[in-house]
Amino acid sequence: MLNRLEMLRIFCTAAKLGSFKEAATRLGISPQAVTRAVQELERLQGELLFHRNTRQVQLSEFGAALAERARLAVEQIDTVFEHEENDEVEEAAGMVRLTAPAALSRTVILPALTAIARRYPKIDIDLRLSDALADVVNEKIDIGVRIGLPRDNRFVVRKVAGTQLFVVATPDCIAQHGEPLSFDDLHRLPTTAMYDSSTGRAWPWMFADGQRLYPAGARFMCNDAEAELSAVLAGLAYGQVPDFLAREHLASGRLVAVMRDAEATPWDIYIYRPQRGPLARRFRIVYDALGDALAQLPV
Repeated sequence: MLNRLEMLRIFCTAAKLGSFKEAATRLGISPQAVTRAVQELERLQGELLFHRNTRQVQLSEFGAALAERARLAVEQIDTVFEHEENDEVEEAAGMVRLTAPAALSRTVILPALTAIARRYPKIDIDLRLSDALADVVNEKIDIGVRIGLPRDNRFVVRKVAGTQLFVVATPDCIAQHGEPLSFDDLHRLPTTAMYDSSTGRAWPWMFADGQRLYPAGARFMCNDAEAELSAVLAGLAYGQVPDFLAREHLASGRLVAVMRDAEATPWDIYIYRPQRGPLARRFRIVYDALGDALAQLPV
């Protein structure tokens, strides 16, 4: 009975998300486990539940009807184990350690964590802001946010948003120094640079077709994205800034984007957790809330 209940839960998640891979990520299991559960349920039902090919899965007519019945059944069983809402708030308790890029802290991370802390007063937050890769084992990280795919394939990873990089300057800076039309122009202009704290060197500027550039005229260097943005807004130099920091200033005209034809493909933003398997309630609350908040970033 327990195995069949879990089978229905996996099927309902895959039906809701329309993806075996996304269902696996949401449940913290492997895509193969989702496939096996669906195949076993199809064998028990004697009907095809999904039409699938190499690119996508789509519910069959029978599968759609079963998904609705199964969802109601799973929800009814779940109520047996649920407490009243206030009791759930009390149960969500303990420390959650997170790492995230400092650039996302003001716009997304801190507002989301503040809302969680107010809703769940017994959840404690330990937030490490850094653009460098975290040592998740030694730092005991439970949840991480990263711009660009984490390289450790043991992580449970969920892509939640994307971000575009803009080369920007104030109108006064452009009038004073001229508008760059090529990479050579950038070397002759005042620019900002962001240090990679893990290497001690500046991050490269990213452009289309995988091109990387280290502008030679760095006038303002730091290791904080918002400090770099402040220098650009002050008219000191050109900078390459992510859209979640630049967007409001571009809309108001305080900043102007240049070299638009050379912009790189948007970078993906991921939320991840290092541990597979069962997930404590406090981790699930923070993981889902933070993922949903990041998903609201404009594309």
